[in-house]
Amino acid sequence: MRIRALSVLFVGVLGLTLAACGDDSSGSDSDGDAAASGDGVCATTEASGDLLADICDRGEIVVSTDPAYPPQSSLDETTGEYVGFDIDVATEIAERLGVEITWETPSWDILTAGSWNDRWDMSVGSMTPTNDRQQVLDFTDPYYYTPAVALVHEDNTSVQDLSSDLDGKKIGVCSGCSYESYLDQTLAIDGYTFDFLIDDAQISGYDTDTTALQDLALGDGSRLDAAMTSVTTAQGFIDSEKPVKIVGDPLFYEPLGVAFDKSSELDGASLVEAVNQIVADMHGDGTLTGLSEEWYDGIDLTVQQ
Repeated sequence: MRIRALSVLFVGVLGLTLAACGDDSSGSDSDGDAAASGDGVCATTEASGDLLADICDRGEIVVSTDPAYPPQSSLDETTGEYVGFDIDVATEIAERLGVEITWETPSWDILTAGSWNDRWDMSVGSMTPTNDRQQVLDFTDPYYYTPAVALVHEDNTSVQDLSSDLDGKKIGVCSGCSYESYLDQTLAIDGYTFDFLIDDAQISGYDTDTTALQDLALGDGSRLDAAMTSVTTAQGFIDSEKPVKIVGDPLFYEPLGVAFDKSSELDGASLVEAVNQIVADMHGDGTLTGLSEEWYDGIDLTVQQ
C-alpha cells in the first residue's frame, strides 16, 4: 500500500503504548505454553535485585494482552487458550527469557495510565508509542508496524477521497487510542510526522475498535459514517463476513512495541534492555517475519514502511 501519511525516523527504545485497545474485563489468568528452562536470558543474566532478576527467580513473566483483537489476540473458545500474533510474540519472548508465561487482560485505560502496581510485568498488545504514553511507560523498539485505515459500510458510495469526504463525519474509534488522537490531530510520536487528512471529525469513542466496527456494520450512517482501526483488525472483521469495507490508502503507519511500567517497584531497566534485544534478535533471525506471514495472510508487517 502507498504511504502518504507518515514520514518515519524511529530512534532508540521508545516509552509508549497502542493502537490496539483494551477490553473492559479485569485480569484473568491462563498459563501459556512457554516452559521455564536452563536456557535463555535467565541462564546467563547477572541481574540482581531488579525486575528481571525477580522474573527469573519466579520462573514466570506476567503479560497483559487484549483478547478482543483477532488476529492479534483472541480467546479460542474450544481450547480456552489465547491465540494470535501478539500471543505468539509474547510466548517467544518468554521462551527466550527462559520462563513460563501467564496472561492478564486489563482494560485499556488502566494499561495506558501506567502505575500497574506490579500486577503484570509487560504488555504485548500492539501498542503505539505516543509521546504521552512515554511519560509513564517504557517501550522496546517496534516489533511490527501496521497501517491505520478508514472503513465505511459496504453500501456507502459517497466516501472516495479521504482528504475531504470524511470531514465533519461521525467516526467511531477506540477511546484513548492512537486513532482518536489522529482524528483530533493531537497524535505525536518523536521522530514521526503525520498528515492529518480528516478535519472536524465527530469522534465517537468505544471500549474497543471491534465495538465501533459492529456499530458501523448496522448500516450506512445508522450510527456511524465510518470507523478507524488497524488494517489487521479491519481485515479480520471483514473476513468474518461483516458488511464493511476499507476505503482509500492507509492514513498512517504506526510502530508497535512491547511496553513496561516505569513505576514498577523493582527497577525494570535490565528487563527492557533484555526484551529489546530479544525483539532485535527475532527481527534478525526471521521469527517475527514468519509469525507475521502466518497470521496476516503472508504479509510481512515487521518491516518499517
